[in-house]
Amino acid sequence: MGTHPRREQTGEGSARDRRCRVNAILNALEWFGRSEQWSGVDGIPNRLLEHLWYSLLAFALTVLIALPLGLLLGHVRQGRLAAVSGFVVTSSANAARALPTLGLLILAVILTSAGDLVPILIPLVVLAVPPVLVNAYAGVQQVEPGLRDAAEGMGMTAPQVILRLELPVALPLVLLGLRTAAIQIVSTATLAAYVGLGGFGRYIVDGYARQEYDRMAGGAILVAVLAVVIQLVFTALRRFVVSPGTRLQYAGS
Repeated sequence: MGTHPRREQTGEGSARDRRCRVNAILNALEWFGRSEQWSGVDGIPNRLLEHLWYSLLAFALTVLIALPLGLLLGHVRQGRLAAVSGFVVTSSANAARALPTLGLLILAVILTSAGDLVPILIPLVVLAVPPVLVNAYAGVQQVEPGLRDAAEGMGMTAPQVILRLELPVALPLVLLGLRTAAIQIVSTATLAAYVGLGGFGRYIVDGYARQEYDRMAGGAILVAVLAVVIQLVFTALRRFVVSPGTRLQYAGS
């Protein structure tokens, strides 16, 4: 019996794909070993600083917008205002998630100018606001009403209740939202290269334009490593700032 030609072609194609993937990884590792990749304007240290600058700026704006708003809306629990607050959080988060990031970037470029920071900050902030807003709101909503009543009975004002009671209890969910937002920002900040800015996206965009696939793979690996580092930082931060009792409460829920 002869071997079926279609099976032979399928096997050859799979083997060829595996070789291509292995070669891409090896070429990317070789790219990291070149001395020119660690110095100059296009060097990894400089691109890392650029990527971190865009990401930190977008993250700071996200925290300033979404965190206070989520805490305030979550604090409201009675009457029509509470229902409106829940609707605002849910609808705005869903609407922001549905917006295309690249489309927002193009619109921002049209309204501003390429090479400016504004075009990349707009889509990054819009993308990162929903997880912070929703988690801050949900975390405060989970605080037991009896605890808040006791705090108010002790004479605490609304800001004091939020900062001294509700925020510490909601901190695990708040940190989860911040971590999600930070990872999304770092991953999406590669779009900065499309508007003439730097960062790790330059390796991906320029590598594609020049058909330098080792450069593209290297840029993708750098973004992935940075996202993993952020994950580890927030994991350590959670262990450091969240009380053991609160950690056990969320672990058991």
